[in-house]
Parts: sequence; structure tokens; C-alpha cells
Amino acid sequence: MPLGNAPETGSSSEQWRERAVLLRGRGEIFVRETMGPEGAPTLVLLHGLGATGLLNWSTLFETLAESYRVVVVDHRGHGRGMRIRSHFRLVDCADDVAMLAEQLEIERFIAVGYSMGGPIAQLLWQRHRARIAGLVLCATACQFMSKDRRRLSRAVSPMLNLVGRMAPRRTIRRVAQQWLSDAITDPGTRERVLSEVGSSDPVTISQAAAAVMRFDSSSWISEVDVPTSVVLTERDGLVPALNQRAMADRIRGAVVHPVPGDHSVCVTRPAIFVPAVRDACDSVARRVGF
Repeated sequence: MPLGNAPETGSSSEQWRERAVLLRGRGEIFVRETMGPEGAPTLVLLHGLGATGLLNWSTLFETLAESYRVVVVDHRGHGRGMRIRSHFRLVDCADDVAMLAEQLEIERFIAVGYSMGGPIAQLLWQRHRARIAGLVLCATACQFMSKDRRRLSRAVSPMLNLVGRMAPRRTIRRVAQQWLSDAITDPGTRERVLSEVGSSDPVTISQAAAAVMRFDSSSWISEVDVPTSVVLTERDGLVPALNQRAMADRIRGAVVHPVPGDHSVCVTRPAIFVPAVRDACDSVARRVGF
């Protein structure tokens, strides 16, 4: 899980704004935004499962703000993201972002997705093609499980959802915070993570995990017709490099940017992650003609 804070800088192109934007008929989506240089192309950053926009992308804020308008969202149930009563669906996250772009008067943008954000970016292209100028897909895939395991996930998901809704949220949150405390030994790091994800909805996140496991775009990913870069985490234990490569091979003209790191490289090794993502975004922007 990435850590950090939005940069406190002096130039107007690097000023970050945080706000909740009301999406008509849907709810409020939490947004961080910097306008970048005048006339700059727009990147919309889509975070991974269990993270937030800040946790996932903070190491990139400063370098991307030099050349782009950057919009960072918290997805449904994550951080300060939209609270929902309905079941979590990846297509709803994609539609949230498309409506946000409309309200912010962003005609076209490059969708940059990490892990769970990858499927959301792919669905944005599938459902809102006029808005998507290009894709940057990081540490992600077009399918995360075998067909048999996806079938199992569909079978047990209703039961897990029922258990999650019956269990007191306070208890679920306490268990999640205890897990984080055990997993992150550095006190300062632990406090920053707990502060950022403390308001996340654990039930929605469990539903999101099931949605990611069921996701499969392999039947249509080859139709992607916008410039695409794939930031491939070569030592990834959660999304194997083989799955990432299979996705890249299916997308015509996709440019692969390998990173010798695991799934947490975005926070643990920013020195190698940040340049790779910056190069991937620049590559797509050049091919788009921005």
C-alpha cells in the first residue's frame, strides 16, 4: 500500500485541491486535483483494492504535476469514497469516473489504473470510449483467476456478502486495523496507513475483492484501440507477471515498461516505480498527440 502526502509546493501548476464532487443521482466522489500547466493533457489515476488515491499514487504526484492535469479519486467504499447501499460493482466505479469527467468538463483523458484500477480503466474504455484517449495499466491484468476459481468466487460471494452485512462493522474494522498493525511494524508508517484507510468501508472492500477476482476482459481486451502502456511489475506475487504480460500481448501496440519490483513497488521502491509510470504516461500522451 503506497504512503505519503500531496506535495506542498509553491508553483501554481503544482497546487493540489481536495474536494467532494456530487455526481447527480449517484452520490459524492472524493477528488484530489492539480491543474498542471495551461493546456496540459489530463490523467485520471485509479487506485488499487483496499488503498486510496493518496496511498496508491502520492509518490507520483510531484512528477506528474509538472506536465499534466492530474485527477485522483477514492473509489466506492475506499477512504473518503462514495458510500453505497447497493453491491459493489467495477462498472459503477467506471461510470462514476466518466460522470466526474463530464462535470469537470474533461473532454478526453488518459486513464491510469493500478491493480483494481486496471479493470476500472479497461471498463472506462469499453463503456465510455469517447472519453478515453489512452490507457496506462499498472500491476494489473485482464483476468486475475482461472475460470474454475472465478466460478467458485461467484458461488461463495453471496455467502460472504451476507456474513459481512450481518457482522457489526465496528468488529470488522477492528479486525482489519489489527491486521494492519501486525503487518506494518514501523509505527509512523502504520499510523499514516490507519489514518488514510480508517474511514474505508470493510464490507464494500470485501465485495470489491470478489469483483476483482471475477473480472475477465479477455474476450474483448484485444479490441482496445487507444494508445496503451503497461507497467509490468516483474516480481509481483499478487498479479503474476505472466498474467500482466498476457494482457499486454492482447492489446495491439501496447508498450511494456518493466519494473523489477513486487506489488507494493509503488511505495517500497519509488525510485524505480515513478520513472516507469512517468515514461508510460509520456509514451501514451505522445502517441495520442497531446
